[in-house]
Amino acid sequence: MERLVTLFGGGGFLGRYVAQELLKAGVRVRIAERDPSDAWFLKPLGGLGQTQFVSADITRADSAKRAAAGSTAVVNLVGILKGNFQAVHVTGARNAAEAAAATGADAFVQISAIGADPRSESAYARTKGEGEAAVRDAFPGATILRPSILFGPEDQFINRFARLARISPVLPVIRGKARFQPVWVSDVARAIAAAALDPDSHAGKTYELGGPQILTMAELNAWVAEQIGVERTILPVPDGAASLMARLGGWLPGAPMSWDQWLMLQRDNVVAPDAEGFDAFGIAPTPLAAVAPGWLVQYRRHGRFARNHPST
Repeated sequence: MERLVTLFGGGGFLGRYVAQELLKAGVRVRIAERDPSDAWFLKPLGGLGQTQFVSADITRADSAKRAAAGSTAVVNLVGILKGNFQAVHVTGARNAAEAAAATGADAFVQISAIGADPRSESAYARTKGEGEAAVRDAFPGATILRPSILFGPEDQFINRFARLARISPVLPVIRGKARFQPVWVSDVARAIAAAALDPDSHAGKTYELGGPQILTMAELNAWVAEQIGVERTILPVPDGAASLMARLGGWLPGAPMSWDQWLMLQRDNVVAPDAEGFDAFGIAPTPLAAVAPGWLVQYRRHGRFARNHPST
């Protein structure tokens, strides 16, 4: 039977890369989004009839089941950084897994996050952990992938630092010693596609996916400033002041972070020493420096014609 992979959240930042990997593999891909028109940009990437689009809301079990019907594999990429975490990360994940089981899919891939822990103080990390448990109950052979912070041309991480560095002579850094293991979005997409297409090798397993380099928040800010050709002063924000700003984050417009994001920063976002990772997929993770300068050039004063650009 020809494989049909349904991607809940397939039009998002990570989802678009997963869709491309699957389309290159020659399988049919169904993009399930609240508003399918948000993902129509993917249609030209596949062959005639290779890409399908369907309206779906994973917080509703009936909607998830309709979207997954007839699938040989289902991937849940849906996640949020604010809002009703319980509805999306737990109920939604359970609905997607149950829909995969009901339709007879042989693979279900759940995209979680490093730090997922049902005992965490952070609502994001706690519901990610609870979502993993809900998925395991509904689809015992599910593959769970926990990536670190994703970077790529459309990300809201490296680009956010670059936008600030371009306009501000001083870079205030919250939790400057917090460590991250930034991972290239395309590498994660390749692992997801492999898990969906080869359940015999990956069913029932949990993987943590991080890049080849661990950097602190302060080091990331300094590196980005260097890449866009500006000299900036790194100003560490004291924890007391940062904590207060985070407490007020829900009420102050433009606040740098929420209280839940502050809680997440209390733990390093790096792969656990004993965790399985990219090696299981035969993937050598891509360094940040190998790809990010290619799109960070847009933040340079004269773009690619900057005097200190690597190509000049």
